Amino acid sequence: MAESSNSMIGSTATGRYGAGNSRLELGELTIHAAWNIQGKADRPAFVDEVRRVFAVELPRTPNTTARSDALTAFWLGPESWLVVAHHATPRFDFPVERDAINAAGGALFYVSAARVAYVVRGNGAAALLARRCPLDFHPSAFPVECCAQSLLGHVGALFYRRDADTFVVMVARSFARDAWHALCVSASGEAYDVAPTVMFA
Repeated sequence: MAESSNSMIGSTATGRYGAGNSRLELGELTIHAAWNIQGKADRPAFVDEVRRVFAVELPRTPNTTARSDALTAFWLGPESWLVVAHHATPRFDFPVERDAINAAGGALFYVSAARVAYVVRGNGAAALLARRCPLDFHPSAFPVECCAQSLLGHVGALFYRRDADTFVVMVARSFARDAWHALCVSASGEAYDVAPTVMFA
């Protein structure tokens, strides 16, 4: 258990930091596998091929997501999506499926090592993020299963609302330390717990 000390803000050691009764929780999520898919959503052959490979629909409404038991697909732009696996990698031959999606007019990239994910959980999670991000996290503006790209401090990040009080923040691996420190500093005024690392789900 980590010591409750402001001098340890930014530590990744499991434990409670700061003083108070806050129920805020921060932690890292292991991304088992992830892919970037690019293509035109108005091309039936491309959409059908992605559905065949991943068994998930690509969200077409900006800043939305789609989930299956195995995957979550994030809308990144009109022709770009991030797909993240839950727990285990779907079994397929990547070069074969990449070529199949290419033949259908799209592109598939394996990006599992590109991002680090953090979870922010608790009834103060939205307020914590709002201290470091210009997005409006009110449920009317940022509902459950919404996602959006913005800044966490000076770091570009993808924000995802998993449920009413749970957010996932994904950042480029090269900025992981900066992003984690920003989250811890933002939480430190209320006290927070660092949870053990778990799988993205």
